[in-house]
Amino acid sequence: MPSHFKYPPDKDLRRLLRFEPDSGAIWLGELRMLLMHTSALAGLRQDLIGSVGASHAKRILTRMGYASGLSDAAYAIKLRPNESLQASFLVGPQLHMLEGAARVTPTKLDFDVASGQFHGEFRWDQSWEAHAHRQKYGTVDEPACWTALGYASGYTSAFMGRLILFKETRCAACGADHCQIEGRPIEEWPDGEEHRLYFNEDSLMEKMVALQSQIEALKSTFEPATLGGHLIGNSTAFRKAYALMEKAARTQVTVLLTGETGVGKERFARALHQLSTRQKGPFVAVNCAALPAELIEAELFGVEKGAYTGAHASRAGRFERADGGTLLLDEVGELPLAAQAKLLRALQEGEIERVGGEAARPINIRLLAATNVDLEKAVREGRFRRDLWYRLNVYPICLPPLRERVADIALLADAMLARFCALHDKRLSGFAERALQALEKHDWPGNVRELENLVERGVILASQGGMIQLEDLFPNVPDAGQISLDAHGKLANLPRSHDDDLSERILNSGSSLDEIETRALNYAVAHARGNLSEAARMLGLSRAQLAYRQKRSNTNAAESKLDPADRSERLP
Repeated sequence: MPSHFKYPPDKDLRRLLRFEPDSGAIWLGELRMLLMHTSALAGLRQDLIGSVGASHAKRILTRMGYASGLSDAAYAIKLRPNESLQASFLVGPQLHMLEGAARVTPTKLDFDVASGQFHGEFRWDQSWEAHAHRQKYGTVDEPACWTALGYASGYTSAFMGRLILFKETRCAACGADHCQIEGRPIEEWPDGEEHRLYFNEDSLMEKMVALQSQIEALKSTFEPATLGGHLIGNSTAFRKAYALMEKAARTQVTVLLTGETGVGKERFARALHQLSTRQKGPFVAVNCAALPAELIEAELFGVEKGAYTGAHASRAGRFERADGGTLLLDEVGELPLAAQAKLLRALQEGEIERVGGEAARPINIRLLAATNVDLEKAVREGRFRRDLWYRLNVYPICLPPLRERVADIALLADAMLARFCALHDKRLSGFAERALQALEKHDWPGNVRELENLVERGVILASQGGMIQLEDLFPNVPDAGQISLDAHGKLANLPRSHDDDLSERILNSGSSLDEIETRALNYAVAHARGNLSEAARMLGLSRAQLAYRQKRSNTNAAESKLDPADRSERLP
């Protein structure tokens, strides 16, 4: 490699590549990666060529490489913001090598991002793709590094902001000792337009999309859809609850919605109302836990003028406002016993009396109740009327917690992302893979409401035009149990960025190594309140090792106070 094309140190890139043995995941930054046998990829190439022909196979594999290059380009400037543009660009070839595609040597590199000019030539040695193709088909007449070419085009196009086409001018699959590629803006190639189809959806892709659309249309006939933006999900637990709700919707049965806080009981209630014959009537929801005990009856049943101090006018309650429609009593388990008695009478008689009134008023409502309280337990403890529980528990639907709906998390998060992007005027391209995996692994004690809050925070913290990263959602998640690559390509626990910051502060302190060790020893002993065994454990030493280091430290400190002449006399 010419000296002016010397690669920058790749420690920053090796830190991106992390292995998590406990979770079974490999990460490149925020992108999940996968180690695969080249023989398996070679078999895939062979099957594609055999099933759809070499031309379509080339398009598919080029597009796969192109997508990979686009993903890696997102890290280039982000990783090396303070270095030269060339150092930032060389992230791509360095990552391509780190990912095992080939040994990449730039032989010509001339570009200007502002004007869109680019001309690059690179040598590839030990291309896995050329080797795999040659093993299956022998020496061929046409270059065969389709995926790698797609990668180079995708990475450079994203970096330059325009379509850069790379072509293979020499290929090991054709008998050469190495591969050589050249890249220029697609308009500068005489046959550039003929290659544009490799980066656009071709007829095969269009057929696949059309078939997928037909499949989705068929699935929509038996899968729950999004109802007014409220209900989203396809998991087994969600579909079971949805099916129960759907059956009850067309009837007038009283439905009791149960489940943990934040599972979406009110949204299920609204969806049930929209599916019912009362959908044109009002939907009135009241949170029983939010009402002061002395005002609950007035809020539910209404009040007549002069019924109590401050009642200057007659006022309809929630029952009357829901007439002809649906009334949801949320957190019904929090109702005091006196209000429970009046509620039971209203349900049995089909009429209510306002506070301070004498005339009964007929009501025509569909009652839904919701609670996160175990009402059966509350009945046993005397906190809830048994007869009212029987009246409400006609058709119970238990809504599953989010941790039992892992398959729905991505669907819910995407819908929330779109809503909050519009609300906060942000343009984001989605969730980073590591962030999405963290969402799926989270225990969700707050369920859908907690997810909603996290997504909104992520939208606010994410950079405009970027993706929501793990730290935007969970800023305090440690990078525990991760292994990366050392300079020799061996698995190792690399220091994290804050470790590097600590090292830099130590080097900039002006203290010698002996002084730093003495400070650490003294601090540990002081922190352990003089307990040497505890101090040794804090430092990862035995008590004897700590005593030895203290003695050596004290000796060095005493000698440093002697005159040079005195010190020389002590030397052997």
